[in-house]
Amino acid sequence: MAYTAIDNPTDFFRTKLYSGNNNPQNIAWDETDTNMQPDWLWIKSRAGNSVFSHVLGDSVRGGGKYLVSDTTAAEVANNNVIATFNTNGFSVGGATFVSEGSRTYVAWGWKANGSGSENTVGDLTVTALSVNQTAGISIGRITDGFTSTGTNSETVGHGLGAIPQVIIVKNREATGDWQIYHAELGNTKKIKLNSTDGSADSTLFNNTTPTSSVWSVRGGDFATGEDIVFYAFAQKQGYSKFGSYTGNANADGTFVYTGFKPAWIIIKRDTNNYNWYMFDSKRDPTNIGAKKDLDANNASAEVADRSFDFLSNGIKFRDTNAGTNAAQKYIYMAFAENPFVTSTGIPTTAK
Repeated sequence: MAYTAIDNPTDFFRTKLYSGNNNPQNIAWDETDTNMQPDWLWIKSRAGNSVFSHVLGDSVRGGGKYLVSDTTAAEVANNNVIATFNTNGFSVGGATFVSEGSRTYVAWGWKANGSGSENTVGDLTVTALSVNQTAGISIGRITDGFTSTGTNSETVGHGLGAIPQVIIVKNREATGDWQIYHAELGNTKKIKLNSTDGSADSTLFNNTTPTSSVWSVRGGDFATGEDIVFYAFAQKQGYSKFGSYTGNANADGTFVYTGFKPAWIIIKRDTNNYNWYMFDSKRDPTNIGAKKDLDANNASAEVADRSFDFLSNGIKFRDTNAGTNAAQKYIYMAFAENPFVTSTGIPTTAK
């Protein structure tokens, strides 16, 4: 029996640990092949001064520009932060955000399709849309922004050819929240990446589930005509999973099936006062000891405070931490290190 699955997840997602040196650096992935440009790049300092925010860049907006996930700040132009997106990694300047001496960093990169091209599917023109249908990711820039109000709506082409489960939207020109549509919350809700808030009722996504070609928006959360960037994700077997689970508040914790061994996962409890917890298998290559957490919504240093195992087909919690395994609903995004079953139906090695 054959399966539709991505056999080599590192073709589309990679993690890199590196050290700063107070100078510009070219950072190459650890993998030997050289065909993985990180069209979406996310960098975070791991230890030290807690004021170092998350730094996010993409090839659609281009080098020399970044946003931070832990604040509402508008885009910053600075060539000393993310400089270029390379075929085998990326380059950074000497800014403390990304290359202070004696400090360690983690970078996560997703492959789309370069700087993108215009897309006119939907009511709004996407000035540049970078799409990788195989990996289920698209990055879009809307130069003229939304023109809808709180009472009328517009559609936006995402190019995925499949229904996106997650859409992340940010205003580039002005301060504003990172607004997220997550299929497990439904089309009448939104949740903010830069906040500990749980999901809230909202008409931002027009109470309309995305289709395989467009997603819907009511622009009341964004000023008319401002420059917008969005990231859309469709689920791919053996590579990505965007789901939810209910914790069991037990040290013999909840098992969350993903269909692959996770390389990266972000988890949010759907109530107020809980962070967006981020984990990866490069910072925690074994299931020994607590997992190292970074929080997408704050600039805090890395801390080892969660116990769970990365398994060949998902994760298994080993504690009762309220942020990840209380008797509550959680949403997550996960990307693979290895598929559980290859496209030819061969199981991968169990953990």
